[in-house]
This record gives sequence, structure tokens and C-alpha cells, in this order.
Amino acid sequence: MASQIEENLRASSINAISLDDESQRPSQPDEVELKKRRYSRAWDHFEPVKVKGVPYGACKYCDRRYKNARNCGTKSMLDHMLKCPNRPRDAQNEGDTGGSYFDRDVSRKKLAHAIILHEYPLSIVDHVGFRNFVASLQPMFKMVSRNTIKNDIIKFFNNLKSQNSMLLEKVTSRIAITTDMWTSNSNKKGFMAITGHFIDDSWRLQSHILRFAYVHVAHDKDALYGALVNCLFDWNLERKLSTIKVDNCSTNNTMIKTLLDEKLNKKKLLLSGRVFHVRCAAHILNLIVQEGLKVIGDSISKIRDSVLYWIGSAGRIERFEEAAHLVHCSCYMKLEYDCSTRWNSTYLMLRTTIEYKEVFNKLSLTDTNYKSYPTKEQWSNAEDVSEKLKLFYHITEQFLGTQYPTSSQYFTKVCEIKLELEAWVKELNPLISDMASAMLLKFKKYWDDVHILMGVAAIFDPRYKMRLVEFFLLLIYGEEASTKIQEGRSNCYDLFQDYKSKLSAPHDSLASSSSEVTSYTQGDRLSSFDRFVASTGATVEKRSKLDMY
Repeated sequence: MASQIEENLRASSINAISLDDESQRPSQPDEVELKKRRYSRAWDHFEPVKVKGVPYGACKYCDRRYKNARNCGTKSMLDHMLKCPNRPRDAQNEGDTGGSYFDRDVSRKKLAHAIILHEYPLSIVDHVGFRNFVASLQPMFKMVSRNTIKNDIIKFFNNLKSQNSMLLEKVTSRIAITTDMWTSNSNKKGFMAITGHFIDDSWRLQSHILRFAYVHVAHDKDALYGALVNCLFDWNLERKLSTIKVDNCSTNNTMIKTLLDEKLNKKKLLLSGRVFHVRCAAHILNLIVQEGLKVIGDSISKIRDSVLYWIGSAGRIERFEEAAHLVHCSCYMKLEYDCSTRWNSTYLMLRTTIEYKEVFNKLSLTDTNYKSYPTKEQWSNAEDVSEKLKLFYHITEQFLGTQYPTSSQYFTKVCEIKLELEAWVKELNPLISDMASAMLLKFKKYWDDVHILMGVAAIFDPRYKMRLVEFFLLLIYGEEASTKIQEGRSNCYDLFQDYKSKLSAPHDSLASSSSEVTSYTQGDRLSSFDRFVASTGATVEKRSKLDMY
């Protein structure tokens, strides 16, 4: 009995000791439990702390605290990471699925770039809807005023201009300039666009807009000349120019002549300025085709009036589409009203209206107000001319390419046009013959100015070399081709020698030869003579790289 009581007392004392030990460390289960529950990424940036026994999460960067009781989540801590002012750049943004870091300066640059790229008005930063949209994306971004964003755009422009200026300074090749006038549709003001084209040291074709300047009226020789000269000297390009390409008009001709006579040193230009003035091939084609379109001016006028009538209102467009369905004509192309100064738009208008010829015929029978329906002869003229203009349209598309060099294509395509026009003149159709005669007359006005320089570019195309020039000139000139072929060859050699003389280091060949003879007179005379012949003879008989090409 006594032994049983003693055993019970020993067991109860052991239990008491265990209870006392557990009461001495009550926080351990809570810490373990709390540690298991810290699965949120917020704890990468917060430390768990207790204030008067209440658990909090303290920001590691600014010591801001958020309550972390059992019924509190970590959303408030994650939201804080979006706007913590002391968070380092390499800290992950937990509120952004991409893990990016918000930088106010970068966002301002992106806003300025968007305004430039899409031509948004500066007042967009004052629009309430736009401000609310930006605030919903990033509450920390403080929207700037229009004056501030204007200054940002000017700063962006100056930085880009500085980069391009450094690039142009380092470029070892010459720079070709293209310039043209552009009139704004909104305020009818004239602007001059000046673009520089060059091949960098990695043999990549690059094009950069150097200036887009407002030109005061009137747009005469002096105004254009002043704008162009200011740009060239501002970018320090007066000694690195190769050519300037402009449209064909008397004002541009006078401007280039004045530039050569007054501002540029002809000795610094290629071939002393003989190839400096280049006429735009696409504009030449435009002038040639416009001359030919005058032959069917009445037909084009009727078709133009018809298109204008049927695109004049939404109701007429719907009636036109309904008539197209009735005659089983698919409306996959919209009617286009052309620009009278751009022949390619006139061609597209003719091509589209010819597709809808039956639709126009049906509408002319049902609509008494439609009085501009072309006659059968006018439709026939439009079809004949449109078929011929297809060649010019495809060639113009190739000339206007921007992602590849086009200079080597000019000679081939222009020769094809000349041969086609000469063939059209002999056609039995008097309309085509008259049109081709008018176009050929305009073509010959510019042929002598462009075909030699274009031939040089074709010669330097390794696919063709000299044989292509010989082939086309024989087709065009016949027995008189030898003179033209020799003229093209001479221009090619002159250009090669011009580059060679400017790139080679100056040296005194006579002094060099004299020193060689002096060095070889020592010792055996005959062996010295052999060495002299071996060193100088190779130089005399050496063919140039152009000869080997």
C-alpha cells in the first residue's frame, strides 16, 4: 500500500515538472506556427516584431509597421512595397507580376517618346481621362504639366541630335542628302525635310532625318537655299557630301547651282561636283506619266467625278455596295479618290473603278442624279492606259523602297521604260501611240542627266558589272553605243581615281624611288639592279582593283 502511494506521488511530480517546463517557454509554439504561416513574399521585405505583445511586420527599408494578427493578411505590406520611398532598385516589386521597378524618370521619358511617336498634342497631359488612366496603372507617378513635358521632349531631341552628330563625325563614308518640301493640311504651312543617308563602318545602310524646318513663304530659291545651307553647316556636312537629291523643278536647279557656286568647295566634292546634283527618279517617272495621262484627260475626269459622287455620303456608299452584290461583284476594294498631282493614286483609282465597271453601269440605269457615267469609249481608254501604267507602278514601288539599296536598280528599270515607250510609239492603237510619244519626249529631257550616273551604280553591282551597261546601251543606241559605253567606263574610272586620291596618304614617289636607287648602289651593282627591278616593276605593272573587278 505504501509502495503504491509512493509510486503515484512520483508520477504526479513528473507531470508537474513537465507542466512547469512548458509554462516557462509559451512563445515557442507560436513562433513555429507563425514561421509556418510566412509563405507570402512580403516577408522578403518585412521583419516580424512585437509591440506590447501585438505582432507587427516592420519594413526593412523605412521601418513602417503593419499589424500582423491572426486575422490580418499581408496585402497592406504588399501595397506598401509599391510606394516605399527607400526601397532599393534591385528589390523585387511584389505588386507587379513582372517584378519591374518603378522609375519616375523612365516613365516621363516613355511619355515624351509616345507623344513624339504618335504626334499626340501636349495637352494630353491635362486630359482628365488620361490622368485617371495613368493613376490606375501607377499611383506613384505624378503627372507633369504641358510645359514640363515640352521641356522633356526638347531635351530628348537635343540628346538624340548629339548622338547623331557624334555618329556622323565618326562616319568615314560620304553622306548623301535628300530634301523635299511638304505642306501641312491643317494650317497650309510649308516645311522642308532634310534626310542624310550613309553606310556606316559595319556596312549598314542608315538614314537619319537631320531637319524638319518651317520655311517662310514664298518658297523661292532664296528661302530653300537658306534652309538647306543652315542645316548642312549646323551638322558640319559641307565637306562630307556625296550627292543631293531633289525634285525636278527650276527652283531646285537654281538652289543647287547657288550652293555649288557660293558655299561649297568643288574640289572637295566627288568629281569636282559633276555628280553632286541628282534628280529624283520617282519624281521623273511622275512627270513622265502625268504627261501621258493628259491624252485621256476627259476619261479620267469622268471617272474621278463618278468616284466622288458615290463616296459622297454614307447612303450612296451603301447603295453602291448593294448594287455590287446584285451583280455578284465582291467589294474587297474601296473606291479611292485620287490626288491629281500623284499619278500612282490616279492609277489605283482607275484600277479600282475598272473592277466595278458593271456596278457603275447598273447604277447609271437606276439613279437619275448620277450624270457623270463614262461613255463606252472612255471606259475603253481607261482600260488600255491602266494596263500600260502597271509597269510604271511596279517600278515606282521598287524605287521607293527604304529597307534596301535602290541605286543599282535605277539603270535597269529606266532602260526598260525607255525601250517600252519606244515600242508603244509603234503600236497601232493611236491612243497608246500618242500617249507614248508625249511620255518619250518628256523622258528624253532627263535621260542624258541621269543614265550615266545610274550606269556607274549598276556597274558596281557584282551581278552585272560592265556587261549590263553594254547590253542596254547597245539596245538603245545601236551603232552609236560605243561612245556612250566608253563615257560610262570613263566616269567609273574617274570616280575610282577620285576616291583613291582622297583616301591615299600623300607621299613623294620621286624621293622614294631616289632613296631606293641609292640604297641599291652599295655592293654588287648587278644584284642591286635586280632588286631595283623587282621592287619597282611590280608597281608599274600592277592593275588597279577596279581593273580586276
